[in-house]
Amino acid sequence: MLRNRITRRQAIKVGAAAALPLVAASTMSAVQNTKPETPLTIGIATLGFRDHTNRELAEELAGAGIRVVQLFLNQTDSRYWKYNGRSDVSDMTAERCEAIANAYRSAGVSIHSIGVYTNLIHPDETERKANLAYFEAMMKIGSAMGVHAFITEAGHYHSDEPAPRVELHFQEEVWQTTVATGKELAEMAERHKATVLVEPFFRGFFASAKRTRVFLEEVNSPRIRALLDPANLLEVNDLEEMFTQLAPWIDCLHAKDRKLHVDRGVAAGQGDLDYPKFVTLAAKHTPKAPLILEYVGPDDYRQALAHLQGAIRESGLDK
Repeated sequence: MLRNRITRRQAIKVGAAAALPLVAASTMSAVQNTKPETPLTIGIATLGFRDHTNRELAEELAGAGIRVVQLFLNQTDSRYWKYNGRSDVSDMTAERCEAIANAYRSAGVSIHSIGVYTNLIHPDETERKANLAYFEAMMKIGSAMGVHAFITEAGHYHSDEPAPRVELHFQEEVWQTTVATGKELAEMAERHKATVLVEPFFRGFFASAKRTRVFLEEVNSPRIRALLDPANLLEVNDLEEMFTQLAPWIDCLHAKDRKLHVDRGVAAGQGDLDYPKFVTLAAKHTPKAPLILEYVGPDDYRQALAHLQGAIRESGLDK
């Protein structure tokens, strides 16, 4: 009948209006069914897995749901790790480097960074130059692996002579020399398109968050940045202070633990670090920096992983 006819434009409007509840319901359903991922990435340092080959370790960690590693060349088929010094890595050919990287990547595990930890404050200039040359060799290894981030402390030096009145790493001239060494390292990193992350430790040159920040400001290079291990500064800084001082420079975080007034570090959950606060601050200030479980091996990494995951859940970061 004529009075029941509607124009084409009216029909489109009616159809669109009828579809609105369906569109809204569909959108609402999609929102309800989408669970946001935690902003934090969990990885693990390979240092404590010295009885694994790289391929065995990659498969082990992938099976535990870990998709990121910080590589220390300490596995049975790449035994080059030496803390506070250097190793002869001349036989680490490009082919060997590629094979190690592929062992992880074929298991779905990425390599975030490589641990170097050589001595940058040695008082002998010849030793410092040799250690810098070793650092450059490690950058070449990283390049062959497709890895461009490297981790180090400043190192430690203890003479056989009677202890000086002021510890070496706190002496004025050592500050100036280490800043100069940091600038050399920055130039090297620029040549190799690399980034070096310095790690503070309360008993070393980078003894506090503030001292580390001042060093980074003096070196003044985007190639020299920071790795924050809160357990290393627990004795001298509150968690909030660590992030306030260093957040703009932090590209990686270590997740281990330490008892107050104790030198020895331990696995996550075995010390006095407030992990819920730690992960909350990490999510707020450095959400793109992975949390790398450290000081763990085959016997305890799952417990440390569970502790870290529990802190993330407790803080509501997995919702």
